Amino acid sequence: MTQVAVPRPAVPDTDEFTVGTEHWHKLDDGRIECTVCPRHCRLREGQRGFCFVRARQDDQIVLTSYGRSSGFCIDPIEKKPLNHFIPGTPVLSFGTAGCNLGCRFCQNWDISKSREIDTLTSSAFPRDLASTARELDCASLAFTYNDPTIFTEYAHDTSRAAHDLGLKSVVVSAGYIEPGAREELYRHADAANIDLKGFTEHFYKKIAFGNLRTVLDTLEYLVHETDVWTEITTLLIPDHNDGDEEIREESRWIRDNLGPDVPLHFTAFHPDFKMMDVPPTPPSTLRRARDIALGEGLNFVYTGNVHDVEGQTTYCPSCGTAVIVRDWYRILAYELEPGGDCRHCGHTLPGRFDPPAGFDLPGTWGQRRRPVRISAAPTDRA
Repeated sequence: MTQVAVPRPAVPDTDEFTVGTEHWHKLDDGRIECTVCPRHCRLREGQRGFCFVRARQDDQIVLTSYGRSSGFCIDPIEKKPLNHFIPGTPVLSFGTAGCNLGCRFCQNWDISKSREIDTLTSSAFPRDLASTARELDCASLAFTYNDPTIFTEYAHDTSRAAHDLGLKSVVVSAGYIEPGAREELYRHADAANIDLKGFTEHFYKKIAFGNLRTVLDTLEYLVHETDVWTEITTLLIPDHNDGDEEIREESRWIRDNLGPDVPLHFTAFHPDFKMMDVPPTPPSTLRRARDIALGEGLNFVYTGNVHDVEGQTTYCPSCGTAVIVRDWYRILAYELEPGGDCRHCGHTLPGRFDPPAGFDLPGTWGQRRRPVRISAAPTDRA
């Protein structure tokens, strides 16, 4: 059934990029508490939260980046990374500015740590995004680059607009979100990749400035309470979260709490932001982590940010055949029937392997990256 997107009110009426939100409440001391994420920023009039894009204005919490973006790009879906979700297809990716975590190793810090709304030089409202993605033959839209938790309302409305045109929506997030906002963000999502940054509270507290338990709760919610296809990424940082025991504990937790079929991606760190003194992750570390996770019973473990055909290939857990052979983001061989059945033994692989209308799987987008310009009038908010 087609859903009619209801425009959110601008606050004030002269600012088309600022909208009212619901995830907040007033405190007895006169402040207003934002409840989108566990930070629970408590703001007085005119103050902004830790994420910078949610602020107190006109005695409520508003989102100041609705319809504003740091840029748009068509990527392969495997770059999100998602290896079990409509493989080989193009996805229109975009983000805004700001973040609700403070990771010292942030690989997109110029976007996620931005404190200048003026850097959001591109604009597009949900219907514009969906229409552009459709015109450019994308199969899906992805909220990425910075965390969509902080622009939940914009992502939610864009997901609805995408569905109206037969497109899928993808959330790429650190999962640091409160239950109320979480339900709104993922209500119309089709797939998610959650960045599990490490597997100790110490790492989250000292390096990411958050907490692990919230992220694990998000993963359990997605896998057990929604139909959102979910994959996990862990960026391995030398001498910080790459120890054998930590990798083993993470793998066991995924196996025991989410199931062995949830794909796990280990990706390579490169020196950036406030961790320029840490060396890049050696490929051998990724291969070691993959071996540990496979040894703990996970069926689908991948390596990323390095050239590793074996570590990027999907194997049938029943017969062992390489059913999706990848070289970076290019698919070299595809041995699945529509729906995800192995052509060699008939085992159904977990994932979303039914092609969307107008697409055949696997797609042929390959490893291209295509920047896109979108022009939108403020009146096209819906």
